[in-house]
Amino acid sequence: MKCLQITAPGEFEILDVPVPAPDEGQVLMRVEAVSTCVQWDLHCWHNEPMFLGHQFRYPYTLGRCGHEATGTIEAAGAGVTDLRPGDRVSAWRDQSENIQGAYAQFYIVPAVSAIRVPECLPAQALAPVEMAMCMATVFRMLRDMDVLQGRIFAATGLGPAGLIAIQMARAEGAAEVIGFDPLPARRELALQLGADACHDPSDLDDDIPLRPDKPRLQTSVDCVGAKQSVEFTMDATEDVVALFGVQREDYTYAPRHGRLRLCGYKGHSREAAEYAVGLIEQGKLDLAPLVTHNLPLERYDEGTALLESRQAIKVCYWPWESP
Repeated sequence: MKCLQITAPGEFEILDVPVPAPDEGQVLMRVEAVSTCVQWDLHCWHNEPMFLGHQFRYPYTLGRCGHEATGTIEAAGAGVTDLRPGDRVSAWRDQSENIQGAYAQFYIVPAVSAIRVPECLPAQALAPVEMAMCMATVFRMLRDMDVLQGRIFAATGLGPAGLIAIQMARAEGAAEVIGFDPLPARRELALQLGADACHDPSDLDDDIPLRPDKPRLQTSVDCVGAKQSVEFTMDATEDVVALFGVQREDYTYAPRHGRLRLCGYKGHSREAAEYAVGLIEQGKLDLAPLVTHNLPLERYDEGTALLESRQAIKVCYWPWESP
C-alpha cells in the first residue's frame, strides 16, 4: 500500500509497504480521506516540539502525522462485533505517535476508536471528526456548567477549532456568537457558519465591552493558546474562559479579571465523539468548509506550505488519488 513517511524535517517519501492486518479488537480502515492536524503537521515538518519536553524523532513513524481519517472498514479482527466490513467510519481518537498513522491507504484503528458516520456526506465533512470530538469535550463541559444557552459567546482564533466552536455555540443556544481572528477570509467563513459578528482583535480598543449597548462577553473559548490571545480573551470575558489552544507560554491572571473562571481541556471521550457526530447528523455542524484544499499524498509538501502561509485552514489528502 501507499504510505507517507516524513524522513527528516522538511522532507518526506511515499513508500510501498505491506497492508497491515488487524489484531484482536482492531479494524482495518480503507482510508478515503485524511485531514491535516495543523499543529502536528507543522511542528513535525519543522522539528519544533509540540509540548514542553516533547521531541520528534526521524524518520518519523510511518503514516504520521495523519490521524483525522474517514473511510470504510476493510477487515475486522477477532472480538469485534459492532463493526463489519463495508461500514463507513471516522477515527475519533488518535493513537500513540509510535503507531502507523493515517497518511496511508490503509490504517489500523482500535474498534473502540472508530465511530459510524453518515454514508451520504462527502469525506471532507467526516475526516475532521477527531477535531470536532476534541472541541465537543469543551462544549459538553460548558453545557454542564450551564454557561452557553442565552449567553454572549466568543471564539478567539478562527482556525479549525474556532470554526467548530462557532457552530457548537449556535447549536447550544448562545444568544450571540462572536469570532476574533486577524484574517478577513476566516472571519467571513465564520459569519457563513453562524457567527453574528467577527472582529480583527488588532482593530479593537483595549476598552471592552465591544459594544456599548451590550455587557461584556460572558463565555469564551481561546483556540490559539498564545499569551497575547489568552490574555485578550480573559480581558474581554466576564465569567468563563475555556482554554483549548495548546498552552506554551505563561500568562497573567490579574486582579482586573475579577471572578473570571478558567477551565481546561478534559481530554478525549467516546461521548464527545457521539455528540459531535450527532450534531453533524442534525445538520448543526458542517466540517466540510474547514477543508479548503484537496491534494494527493504525493503533494504533502505543498499542503504544509499552504498551512504555514495560512492560505489553507485544513488540507484533505486522498491516498488513492494520483499526483
